[in-house]
Amino acid sequence: MTVISEKIIEIVSADLGIKLGQTANTIGLLEGGATIPFLARYRKEVTGSLDEVQLKFVRDRYYQLKELKKRREVILESIGDQDNLTDELEEKIRAAQTLSELEDLYLPYRPKRKTRATVAIARGLEPLAKMIFSERRVDLEIEAGKYVSEENEVANIDEALSGARDIIAEWVNENATARNRIRRLFEKEALIRSFVVKDKESEGIKYQAYFDWEEKLSGAPSHRILAMFRGENEKFLRITIAPSENKALEILKQLFVKGNELSSKKVAEAVKDSYKRLMAPSMENEMRQVFKKKADEKAIKVFADNLRQLLLAPPFGEKNILAIDPGFKTGCKVVCLDKQGRLLHNETIYPHPPRKEWRQAQNKIQSLVDAHDIEAIAIGNGTASRETENLIRRIRFERDVKAVIVNESGASVYSASALAREEFPEYDVTVRGAVSIGRRLADPLAELVKIDPKSIGVGQYQHDVDQKALQQGLDDVVVSCVNAVGVEVNTASAQLLKYVSGLGPGMTKNIIEYRNEHGPFKSRKELKKVPRLGDKVFELAAGFMRINQSDNPLDRSAVHPESYSVVEKMAEDLDAKVEDLIKDATLREKIDINKYVNGKTGLPTLKDILKELAQPGRDPRERFIEFEFDQNVNTIEDLKPGMVLPGIVTNITAFGAFVDVGVHQDGLVHISQMAEKFVSDPAEIVKMNQYVRVKILDVDVDRKRINMSMKV
Repeated sequence: MTVISEKIIEIVSADLGIKLGQTANTIGLLEGGATIPFLARYRKEVTGSLDEVQLKFVRDRYYQLKELKKRREVILESIGDQDNLTDELEEKIRAAQTLSELEDLYLPYRPKRKTRATVAIARGLEPLAKMIFSERRVDLEIEAGKYVSEENEVANIDEALSGARDIIAEWVNENATARNRIRRLFEKEALIRSFVVKDKESEGIKYQAYFDWEEKLSGAPSHRILAMFRGENEKFLRITIAPSENKALEILKQLFVKGNELSSKKVAEAVKDSYKRLMAPSMENEMRQVFKKKADEKAIKVFADNLRQLLLAPPFGEKNILAIDPGFKTGCKVVCLDKQGRLLHNETIYPHPPRKEWRQAQNKIQSLVDAHDIEAIAIGNGTASRETENLIRRIRFERDVKAVIVNESGASVYSASALAREEFPEYDVTVRGAVSIGRRLADPLAELVKIDPKSIGVGQYQHDVDQKALQQGLDDVVVSCVNAVGVEVNTASAQLLKYVSGLGPGMTKNIIEYRNEHGPFKSRKELKKVPRLGDKVFELAAGFMRINQSDNPLDRSAVHPESYSVVEKMAEDLDAKVEDLIKDATLREKIDINKYVNGKTGLPTLKDILKELAQPGRDPRERFIEFEFDQNVNTIEDLKPGMVLPGIVTNITAFGAFVDVGVHQDGLVHISQMAEKFVSDPAEIVKMNQYVRVKILDVDVDRKRINMSMKV
């Protein structure tokens, strides 16, 4: 059993502003294997109703502090082995709250590679350095002359004094107080400057804005920091980070230069050398890491928020769908899918140049719609999408058939994947891509989980950020969305099931194999028959899994099986059946939930149960709304300044939002053009897939750039 440090519990609680018991209980459950969705939904009594954001903070801060504790013990052991660990030093090390504080304290004791100071110490110059550092009134030439020795490779007085200064410079650099004060100066006042690398002006034109740029590091927005660092990595820019050198030297001189002796002047020289040669480069590297991490966190949050909105986009539902992956030369790949997303038919039509068989194409579409009772047509938003949409809208169908433009980002990644080959081994990538487009209309979440989120195209500098942190952030979002919606066990793909709380790839495989061998699950209880699906996995997963054909109506809901007896008792007390509670609101109004509070089930859970009985298995996603682009605008050449057009938000960044108005090139609504008021975060104004009206400000056809405004 993991012993949880009381100090860690105190720090996490203080950071989040929650009670010690909430933190301790949450960490204990996490250590026991509980998942964030499970804790947020089914353990509110234990966590004090912490939401997913708070729970993730507890998890991440806890693991961060555990790593800090581990590093602290390594440092204490290392210094102890050197016989340098005093009570005072140990107290400081145990009190350190950040890794930088810890490493500052360890720096003087860290095993060193060969430095100018270690060479000088080896030459016997440390006593001279101590004497100078004390700023005693002495004749420096006489004192330094005592250390001139052919044996110690000190040729003259200047070499002796230089070596002593090297030793003092290292002492200054290793002083924890000095480093902390210079760190604060860097954090508050450092400027980040970027310059174009010589002879790279023409090649690095995309970084032209940063060829001669300067701003305060603490105020630089995340997207600008990432852009500059990318330019540096690509060797187009040179970046420096530093505050006023005079201010830094003044701080250090106040700490180390106490008098006005000749030795004091030598200390001042050593301080200046220490700052320029050792401390400033060290702090610059640290600031790069600190502010890069902050920029990464911001970019990852933007990506995660966009992904969440995309995954939770309204589903069209279980309908018969005809999907088209449009194209010119290669034609338009057409597939027909049934209500479960199974492929019924596929072929290729050629309505556009160079073949222009539009009449035949329209006839074919009409016949397929009739033959397969098609209720909607999904059109990929890539090449020839608007031309294909116009073709479809000119067909007079005998029934109501909706034509919907579908964002196909990532469909090509899925179509070439091993998963797609396994699902459709006899079909090529064009068929698989069209199937993905159709299924994405029916249920965006179920289809998008098959694609690496990084391939969906809703990130900001996603290749520049910490990839491990990005993966964790995106995985959290997918897990959260899948469990928020719930999964129908009998129809869910393996890719969807593996994100269910407590499952994973191995258990998912067992569930699929059991389903294939024994047929559809008839109840949640039957899940326990799956090999290796024990009580713990069942506890974590069951509430998020639906059995829509079960005889027990609670199996179709988000009520956890552990609470079935409570619901059954409610029904019994009203002389009714569980089905009656679901159907009859007046019956539910008679329930006094306080009667059912016990040691395991509290008011938060009981309130959730009543909500679920009112709308069992309710999909939390919004209702699907049909959208149409302006039929008179199809290409970027059609755009003119002043036009007001309908559009769809396709990506949100820290500096604005990108909007598709149906011309195969998204336009930018800069943050300054999003509202009449000041906007600090675009996500406060728009969300992914939101329908908006935008005004065209200007169009650069050659560079394919469109500037828009939402101040319509």
